[in-house]
Amino acid sequence: MGVTLSRRAVLAGAPLALMGCAAEPIWAPDAAVADAAYRHPGLPMLTLFTTRNVGSGNGAHSGLMVNASQRVLFDPAGTFAHPSLPERNDVIFGMTPRIVDFYTGYHARTSYYVVEQSLIVSPEIAERTLQVVRDYGPVRKANCARAVAKVLNTTGIARFRISWFPDNLEDQFADVPGVQTIEHRETDADDRTGVLTGIAPE
Repeated sequence: MGVTLSRRAVLAGAPLALMGCAAEPIWAPDAAVADAAYRHPGLPMLTLFTTRNVGSGNGAHSGLMVNASQRVLFDPAGTFAHPSLPERNDVIFGMTPRIVDFYTGYHARTSYYVVEQSLIVSPEIAERTLQVVRDYGPVRKANCARAVAKVLNTTGIARFRISWFPDNLEDQFADVPGVQTIEHRETDADDRTGVLTGIAPE
């Protein structure tokens, strides 16, 4: 188990917009996607985010960040969205360090915490995974863990059982050699209304 961090995201600026969880196509314009593209200087990496209930430990959501020629977030059936972050069918572009902090701060609160599991991969695996998530299409509600597991099964890093439960996928990912884990815990109230006034574009 990695280091446990407790931190509060600093949120200020334009209003946040929530997207619905239905599998409705979302397709940001080419110009918006190109403008938001962010190339992270770190190593090629896959990062699994799992939101878990503090009391029961049950998983509530799975998301997969891919650091390849650009860094994106595959957030299937998720509610994380902002006007400054273009999205194409559950793939969010422009995942700078600040936006990643916002993402974990958005999900972590009194009743939920976020487990971040990172794995360094080859540039070829990272780039292929980036293409897989871009081609995946919109994901129906409650299918987040299933969608992420299917994507991970294209990487060759391990064989993942397709499960409805994000905590099950997290446990499987933890067994992959080289995975590093961080927990994000917050003391914010469960009412996320304040967060929705939160993040300014960079």
